[in-house]
Amino acid sequence: MPEGAPAARETGGAVDLQAFAVQLRRMNGEINRLAHGFAAAQSLHPTDVQALGAILDSETPLTPGRLREHLGLTSGAVTACLDRLESAGHIRRSRESADRRVVHLHYQDSARSVARSHFMPLAEATERTRARFDSDELALVLRFLTDLNGELGELRVPRR
Repeated sequence: MPEGAPAARETGGAVDLQAFAVQLRRMNGEINRLAHGFAAAQSLHPTDVQALGAILDSETPLTPGRLREHLGLTSGAVTACLDRLESAGHIRRSRESADRRVVHLHYQDSARSVARSHFMPLAEATERTRARFDSDELALVLRFLTDLNGELGELRVPRR
């Protein structure tokens, strides 16, 4: 555990909620620090990096409308974000469906390699940490994170 990191507290045999909150905030802060560094290096806004992550992680091609809902932005803000990402060569827009009004968003392969290079230290830190756990522990951690992300995905935030 890094120096100065608060230890998880157990109360009555269970790790308390505050300990989870502290560690989740710290992890979020560290990942945001790396994402902001990527945004600065690519002359992007941090919201643009959030959009790239959503496009990358989507199981099917995102539409601008679905991205707007995911990010909680206005249509105009999403359009400006997509214009910046497209101009910088990170994404491309396509009309691949039978309904030519539907626009799909795709992460460009060349941009993936740039992101992969920048975020390699995160991948390496994750792998070093994973190596300290056995497969049953990792399955439990992954189940927790998957369930937490599902719960968080159900929360609605006001649009900006």
